Amino acid sequence: MIIVMKPGCSQEDVSHVAHLVRERGLKDMVIVGTDRTVVAAIGDERLCDMTAIESAPMVDKLVPILAPYKAASREVKPTPSVIPIGAGVEVGGRKLCVIAGPCSVENEKQILTIAHAVKNAGAHALRGGAFKPRTNPYEFKGLGEDGLKLLAKARAETGLPVITEVMSIDQVPLVADYADVLQIGTRNMHNFNLLVAAGRTGKPVLLKRGWSATLAEFLLAAEYIMNEGNPNVILCERGIRTHETYVRNTLALGIIPAIKRESHLPIIIDPSQGTGHAYMVPSMSRAAIAAGADGLIIEVHSDPEHAMTDGAQSITPQVFAETMAQLALIAAAVGRAAK
Repeated sequence: MIIVMKPGCSQEDVSHVAHLVRERGLKDMVIVGTDRTVVAAIGDERLCDMTAIESAPMVDKLVPILAPYKAASREVKPTPSVIPIGAGVEVGGRKLCVIAGPCSVENEKQILTIAHAVKNAGAHALRGGAFKPRTNPYEFKGLGEDGLKLLAKARAETGLPVITEVMSIDQVPLVADYADVLQIGTRNMHNFNLLVAAGRTGKPVLLKRGWSATLAEFLLAAEYIMNEGNPNVILCERGIRTHETYVRNTLALGIIPAIKRESHLPIIIDPSQGTGHAYMVPSMSRAAIAAGADGLIIEVHSDPEHAMTDGAQSITPQVFAETMAQLALIAAAVGRAAK
């Protein structure tokens, strides 16, 4: 349910309505727009009587939310959200956000070399896995806290905000101490307890779509994070599993306009995981920006042939720099800015 306030309402009027919502056992979310202020009542309003709130001072009307996802719905917040992720970097709005770095943090020289290279090419944030979920239990699973420390050192040297994956509830406090953004990977999109724990940190969360998740399931996963009072959710499409075997995943770029229609949350694209082939990454990056994506997260490695994880889909710093130059042209053509 959305409670639309009348123009000119005071903070006391809004606070009173929010209190009425909480009295009914629901969560309140106040959204201040350019023309109107609304109070969203989050929860199952079928269990309580909401109609009396319409008689509260400065309440204009009550509007039911039809989508099962409430906080993430564009019905609740018609204007797109812009998520700050640190060091003056935002995801959403007119300016694109490009996140780049290796799949895994391997050693100090590797992460620092790549961090400086992507920074110089125009990247806005640094990615790198300290904890790596692997299908094969015998493969490299990351450096753990040592990897987080190296990411923090790379941030100190370059100024790039750090994004890294958290895999379990017990890792959340540790990763939150080091990272600017917590990444929830595709395997954990349905790990609802982890979503709740990440939401409670208050830190921005990059949520990757599960490889067989529907759009509604994707947004409902975001709802778990937002329901903890954390509005800073960035959606990430990384491809879905289909009958096709040539690519690692099928990159469903059609989700971009669908998300823009259904939700106010920003969405970025992972063309590395979405294809599994380095040669496809530049073209799919261009296509994603042309389709309206708010940014990209790209795997970059100085020596892909010897990368400990995902070398086949990692582009070199030189290719990344060339791709950034191309993206600037695409961005300008669709009314966005790359820098």
